Amino acid sequence: MDQGLGFAHFLTQTDNVGRTVLVMLLLLSLASWYLIITRTLSNWVAKRRAMAFEARFRAARTLDELTLEIDSALSALVTEAIGVQRTLAGGAATIDAGEVLTRSLNNAIDQEMTRAEYGLTILATAGSAAPYIGLFGTVWGIYHALVQIGMSGQGTLDKVAGPVGEALIMTALGLAVAIPAVLAYNAFQRRNRMWLSRLESFAHALYMRLSVRHGQG
Repeated sequence: MDQGLGFAHFLTQTDNVGRTVLVMLLLLSLASWYLIITRTLSNWVAKRRAMAFEARFRAARTLDELTLEIDSALSALVTEAIGVQRTLAGGAATIDAGEVLTRSLNNAIDQEMTRAEYGLTILATAGSAAPYIGLFGTVWGIYHALVQIGMSGQGTLDKVAGPVGEALIMTALGLAVAIPAVLAYNAFQRRNRMWLSRLESFAHALYMRLSVRHGQG
């Protein structure tokens, strides 16, 4: 019985409940790493595009000089703001253009932050649930192993230690799934806070620029 102990041996000895736990941990791990990789790449691309557009925005003497291709969150804000300005250009004088522009910019920022938070719920779920799923697998594995040992009548320490040690692998797997998910979740949350601050700062600069142009007009 001592020969062949390990994870492979545990897989052959576990039942459908144990295999279900393993599948759940595997799915959570795959989903977490998919989101970690894709969100990291998309955030990097978004940052590069925002930096490039912000440089063009600062260098342009007028907004009309900008090529308004919506390739970043900042260019989307400019497009939204210019659209509002054109819509209100022939409107009634009683309309508060500043308030409408502010609401439109805030709405665009909210939409961008909704996109930025994509996948964070899955990461939070993996980070909080995976350890408990692994612990449940360990408890079930120990119970399953002890039942088999009891039926065989070989209850010595050397016969118990192997199956119990194998069952503890489930807890280790749960932690292996949870730790990257938690670290990534915290990193993305921090990035989103900084991203929101950047969007709000750019929206304020855009609002002031449009207000000055409107006042001069």
